[in-house]
Amino acid sequence: MRITRRRFLGGLGAATAGLALGFDRLGEAAPITTFAPNAFVQIGSDGVVTIVCQRSEMGQGVRSSIPVLIADELGADPAKVHIVQADGDARYGNQDTDGSSSIRTDYDKLRQLGAAAREMLIGAAALKWSVPPRTLVAHDDAVWNGGRKLAFGELAAAASRQPVPKSPRLRPESELVHVGTDLPLVDAPDYVTGRAVYGADIALPGMLTAVIARPPAVLDDVDTVDDTAARTVPGVRTIVRLPAPTAPVAFQPLGGVAVLADHTWAAMRGRAALAVTWKAGPNAGYDSIAYREQLLAAVREPGEVVRHVGDANAALASAASRVEAEYLVPHLAHATMEPPAAVARVADGACEAWGPTQDPQAAQDEIAKALGIDKSKVTVHVTFLGGGFGRKSKPDFFVEAALLAREAKVPVRVQWTRTDELQHGYYHTVSAQALAAGLDASGNVVAWRHRVAYPAIGATFKDGVVRPSFGELSQGLIDLPLAAKHVAIETGEAPAHARIGWMRSVCNVQQCFAVQSFVDELAVATKRDPRDMLLAVIGGDRTLTPEGQGVDKLSNYGAPLDRHPIDVARLHRVIDRVTEAAGWSKRGARALGLAAHRSFLTYVAVVAAVKRGARGEPVVDEAWVAIDAGVVVNSDRVRSQMEGAFVFAMSSAMHGAITMSRGATQQTNFRDYPLARMPEAPRAIHVDLVASGKPPGGVGEPGVPPVAPAIANAVFALTGTRVRELPIARAKLG
Repeated sequence: MRITRRRFLGGLGAATAGLALGFDRLGEAAPITTFAPNAFVQIGSDGVVTIVCQRSEMGQGVRSSIPVLIADELGADPAKVHIVQADGDARYGNQDTDGSSSIRTDYDKLRQLGAAAREMLIGAAALKWSVPPRTLVAHDDAVWNGGRKLAFGELAAAASRQPVPKSPRLRPESELVHVGTDLPLVDAPDYVTGRAVYGADIALPGMLTAVIARPPAVLDDVDTVDDTAARTVPGVRTIVRLPAPTAPVAFQPLGGVAVLADHTWAAMRGRAALAVTWKAGPNAGYDSIAYREQLLAAVREPGEVVRHVGDANAALASAASRVEAEYLVPHLAHATMEPPAAVARVADGACEAWGPTQDPQAAQDEIAKALGIDKSKVTVHVTFLGGGFGRKSKPDFFVEAALLAREAKVPVRVQWTRTDELQHGYYHTVSAQALAAGLDASGNVVAWRHRVAYPAIGATFKDGVVRPSFGELSQGLIDLPLAAKHVAIETGEAPAHARIGWMRSVCNVQQCFAVQSFVDELAVATKRDPRDMLLAVIGGDRTLTPEGQGVDKLSNYGAPLDRHPIDVARLHRVIDRVTEAAGWSKRGARALGLAAHRSFLTYVAVVAAVKRGARGEPVVDEAWVAIDAGVVVNSDRVRSQMEGAFVFAMSSAMHGAITMSRGATQQTNFRDYPLARMPEAPRAIHVDLVASGKPPGGVGEPGVPPVAPAIANAVFALTGTRVRELPIARAKLG
């Protein structure tokens, strides 16, 4: 009998203590449901509380946070809660696990779900005891009246007959006994014992595995294909040509030729045996070197003004001195540890799909569109995600599986390889930025001009888009607090030649890199301490409005400014805390770099310490992070997210670069798109959670933007060489 590693580990996991918190598995009996006041909370007569997690788990701990928030409000013990992972379904509201939004957008809504169930249980108990509801409390899975209690299971049937309250009263936050603590990562045992189910783990009877030869450039098409040799590979069952996409590509698959086989290796060998020639499309001439110069030319000329305060050009012309610099960031790949994989079964006019998606409703929509069926006929089951970073909210690989399953008339798993993931993904945009500051005789910034040019995400979804949206510009440009009296933000044209998509922290990546690097340059030019210069540039404590920023549009990450204002005092606080923790004022010969940024309604400051490695290369030795994310649900996951964000961003800053030649991506694997390895990681990443009591902000993404400039500024402190173009590993350092 053959025993695979995964099967062995799965058996080991089954032999361990049972888990109260875990995925519903195929064939597992559903819990008894007696009381279901909403789509998220169910309580059985057996007393089991079931909570649905509508967001996707990719290691950020959302399944360890959302159920606890609801359970605390309800009065249930989180350790006894049964968690069900939601399929894609509009009744759960927004399921897109993007934009660091799971808690910040749903904090009050999730609490209301638990509060509604609690009030109905209390109402049922009040009837049984003939007492006013206000005299009762709910905690520890029961409703209490002094020393006597009625368990939730005993009340479930009666509670189901209570009216659902429209505006349930929320508990005082002091009664949320688990929220804000170090919550356990409930799925960790499944991760380490092999029981965790990812997209590639799904196996259905009669299923074939497909790998696809995709066109080298976006909107290329198959010209000729000779599959004679591929069909002779043992295990290959059929070969299918996929339709080419039309512009704009949006979430359409890229087309190409799919090889369907009994297993992945046969499919890969079959693909390697294909003889395919390609018909060049409009992006076949895309060249990174030439495009770099095109972007630089765009930011060296006046652009379209998107933020205007005073007269920046006149103030620059009359300034006592002037500092200018240009910054470049290349395309970046998501490089998730788990490449995309999805399984689909199409039968009787319906489709059922499984896979690691950040947005199951988007997958539903795109599958339905591609198959020409109603969305109600599409079911999408969400597995664990082995990393997401924005890539897996784009459901092109689900559509591939659905199209191939319909054609093959059997279930099909589409498996992307690492090379597929790097060469045919949605890339973080390439960018050029030009900054200029006018200084008075005392070295104070009186004028600030920032020009940007980069392909916009909108170009993936709409033809003719050549400038970034206000949403993209609201990520560190038009929302940037500046003390200067004269400010101009301008955009240049930059047509897209690849699929541009959102990646962890989106346009904050390049915009924070440029701004925080430039502030450090201003400090050197004026002989100021970089920390003092940063505080001077952002100005004193205040809250900002769009009018005060010189713009009439500000996305503010979809949040109202009255609830989530741009609060410079919070930015000051994280700067103060991180520099104190790092011993900034006593750094001596240590090479430290500082950067700070507000993104996704959260304030983060980073200090990086850099030293020389054995070959003279810069090595990140230690790091400090201070974060003010408002109310925190799971402090352990916040710290972990900051540590992960630092390594993720350090990896991109030191090594990341996707380049194109003749429209094709040149990188093929981690040998030429390297990630940071364990020896490169800092010996310590110190995380300081700064309590503010403000409404929750995002966590998954805000830790990323300040990392690259903090490292680059530390590299300057170490070597005297300014890094203005990423990745740092390619810079010629002193």
